[in-house]
Amino acid sequence: MEENIIKKEIKYPYLTKPVEIYERENGHKIVLAHKEGGLVNISSWVKTGSINENDENNGVSHFLEHLMFKGTHKHKAGYFDKTLEAKGAIVNAATWKDYTFYYVTLPQGPNGSYFKEAIELHADMMLDPVIPEDEIGPAFVLGDDTVSQKRERHVVIEEIRMRQDQPWTKIYNNTNFNMYTSHPYKRDVIGFPETIASIPRETIMNYYKTHYTPNNITTIIAGDFDHQKVLEKVVKEFDFNGRKNYENTKYPLDTPVSEEKYFELTGKINTGFSITGWLGPVATDIKDNIGLEIINVVLGEGQSSRLYQNLIEKAENPAFNIVTTDFYNFKDGGNFFVQSNFKPDRKDEALTLIKNEFSKILNDGLTEREFAKAKKKLKARFAENAETVSDIAENIGYYMTVCNNLDLVEKYLEDLNEYTIEDANDVAKKYLNFQNSVTTVLLPE
Repeated sequence: MEENIIKKEIKYPYLTKPVEIYERENGHKIVLAHKEGGLVNISSWVKTGSINENDENNGVSHFLEHLMFKGTHKHKAGYFDKTLEAKGAIVNAATWKDYTFYYVTLPQGPNGSYFKEAIELHADMMLDPVIPEDEIGPAFVLGDDTVSQKRERHVVIEEIRMRQDQPWTKIYNNTNFNMYTSHPYKRDVIGFPETIASIPRETIMNYYKTHYTPNNITTIIAGDFDHQKVLEKVVKEFDFNGRKNYENTKYPLDTPVSEEKYFELTGKINTGFSITGWLGPVATDIKDNIGLEIINVVLGEGQSSRLYQNLIEKAENPAFNIVTTDFYNFKDGGNFFVQSNFKPDRKDEALTLIKNEFSKILNDGLTEREFAKAKKKLKARFAENAETVSDIAENIGYYMTVCNNLDLVEKYLEDLNEYTIEDANDVAKKYLNFQNSVTTVLLPE
């Protein structure tokens, strides 16, 4: 190979061989992970999502993700999906706050022929999307019934509208927006119908050219294959043809709200919904992230969790139908949420009960039994992430794109083993005070 490529190896837990990272001169990274079996996963992760959007183009990352499948100069719209799905492939993509990724999981085929073709088609789609005007559809003003051919604009607007009608989405979006002062994370990833209806092709294409640059793309191949041959194939197909790199804007981290915020909305529903959110640690702070993962398991994950046991299972007359917690990791600081569905006439009681359960954690801490069980669950989950080519690729994509560092995956189990109950109790006090929280409640009109 003519170009200078820097190779690095990472001992990835539960895999039989080290994961190889190749950084090319242009900044494009290629990661090869060995996993025995007949399936391969090819994915490309781009360091762009709603974090790189503003009020004018909010939703462009997700809209572009749809449009990337609409053909290249070599292949017409639909060719990519149809060709690979006929070979037994699963083809999909996803957009989130920090990233957009595209993947294909498929059998290697006779002499690796499906695999080879999938690399070619995947690279072609990533590097040469046409984003044709007739696939986007003409720009229009919402409510204008004279526009009949709305094409992909219409598809995405319908997706947004379906989500906007969901109670969980309403309260999540309001809480998320008010947890931040200025960071782009405050915006909804999917955007607004008005923006998608009117955004010009030129704006979408400029966004693509700005962010889909070699230094912002990591291509991951997981499966059982000849590494040298596959590396050469990926380098050949991912010819960026001198495309200039782009350094993403670094945003100042937002600090949590200093006093509790509370919002009440109404909707055409029969029960009550609530969500309370807190800002958490940056993705690279593995120790604090482990702490919140443990608390998430103990407090609100599944039927053995404290919230389920105390507020539903053991309650004589439960106010709740559902009460759970969630923890999301993001590059510039994660989010911890508690969400519930309750009997609307018992709203005040429901909110007080949730606060009491958090107070118990903050004041009395976890029990040794809970702590040990949660650690065991996280170890099992980490092992499960190495079971399929898709899981391996997704985990690598997260560490390479959000944390910018696959070394952290090598250390994760070590950090988890060394983690103490005191560490977890300290993390709860550090992040989960109600004075730093934002709550949104949705009640029947």
